[in-house]
Amino acid sequence: MAKEPKAAAGTPETGAPGKPAAATKRKKEFKKKRERRVIPHGVVYLAASFNNTQISITDPDGRVLCWSSAGAIGFKGSRKGTPYAAQQASLAAAGVARDQYGMKSVEVRVKGPGSGRESAVRALAAAGLHIVVIRDVTPIPHNGCRPPKRRRV
Repeated sequence: MAKEPKAAAGTPETGAPGKPAAATKRKKEFKKKRERRVIPHGVVYLAASFNNTQISITDPDGRVLCWSSAGAIGFKGSRKGTPYAAQQASLAAAGVARDQYGMKSVEVRVKGPGSGRESAVRALAAAGLHIVVIRDVTPIPHNGCRPPKRRRV
């Protein structure tokens, strides 16, 4: 029994020189559709500073599902600190949580002295999320660090 000589590496039966067999005919790879995680209850962390408002929506264990901020929505400069910008950011984050994760009720934890605190919480309710509790978790120093010297304007 005589062995037949092997074809040159990379040349399939068609005789195309230099092309590997995998490149001539590539199968389409179908990605599995990710299963929608349904999380009925979540926690909203709302950080409102004077310059920006950030909203993070997590599951009860603290894993971030979606987030938004006034800057991410497209506001720039001093407009990021406005209540309207906080409202838009809150609506965007709540919409994703409601549509992608099926969230229905949330617990809100507000931090910071910003002007967007109240309007962001109102926007969460307007987006269709049932607010169970609103908790203020702003850190308050017990006379810790020495404050910066007074501004002279």
